[in-house]
Amino acid sequence: MTHRMETERSNSVIAVYPGSFDPVTNGHLDVIARGAKIFDRLIVAVARNLEKDPLFAVKERVEMLESVTFDWKNVEVDVFDGLLMEYAREKGARVVVRGIRAISDYEYELQMAMMNRKIEPQIETVFMLPGEAYSYLSSRIVKELARLGGSVKGLVPPIVEERLRAKVV
Repeated sequence: MTHRMETERSNSVIAVYPGSFDPVTNGHLDVIARGAKIFDRLIVAVARNLEKDPLFAVKERVEMLESVTFDWKNVEVDVFDGLLMEYAREKGARVVVRGIRAISDYEYELQMAMMNRKIEPQIETVFMLPGEAYSYLSSRIVKELARLGGSVKGLVPPIVEERLRAKVV
C-alpha cells in the first residue's frame, strides 16, 4: 500500500504558470481555474524582474494572487527570477502553462517554448486559450484603462479593482 501511495505521488503532475501578473486579471484567473482542474498542483509564479517599472511591487502582486486563488487548494503562489526552466526543474514541474490570446501571442510563445524545450526537454509547454470573454484582456490594457479613469469592473477581481483605484488616483 505504501509503495502505491508513493507511486501515485510521484506521478502527480506539477505545472508552473509564470507571468508578471501586474495586475492579475480575470483572464489570468480563467487560465488558473482551468489549470487547477487539469494538473495536480499549479504554481502561479510571479516573475520578479519581468518588467522594469511595474505598477505593483512583487509583494503586492503575490498578496492579490493569494487572495483570489485561496479557494483552489492545489494552487500556490510563488516568486521567481532567472531562467524559468531552472525554476520549473527546482519545483519538480513537468509542465509550463502559457495563456495565448491571439496569433501575435502564439508567435512569441512558440519561440519561447522551443527555447525552453532546448534548455529542458523533459518539461512540456501547454498553451491555454482564455475564455472568449477574456480574449482581448491584458494587464497592460487594464492598467491603461485605470490610469485614464475608465472602469475595470468585470476585468479584474474586486480586490484588484480597489488596489488599482488606490494606485492611479
